Amino acid sequence: MKKAIALVLVALSVASCTQTEKGAGIGAVSGAIIGGAITGDVRGAAVGAAIGGVSGAVIGHVSEQPGQCYYRDRYGRRYIDACPR
Repeated sequence: MKKAIALVLVALSVASCTQTEKGAGIGAVSGAIIGGAITGDVRGAAVGAAIGGVSGAVIGHVSEQPGQCYYRDRYGRRYIDACPR
């Protein structure tokens, strides 16, 4: 029961966030889990959270721009351009 209440509270707190904030939060949590699992220590989890948070914020920010899409070119560089119709 305590876990269900905690999940509901987390869901309600995220509901009022912007897409950038949601992306940063999801990215940070995912990065921390992956970084901790790969390295097996807290430092790896912290680095993963930082990288995931920044990446998630960038992706979330792009999704807030109407008519703009996030792309990668063949060299791996990221750019934003108008979405195809």
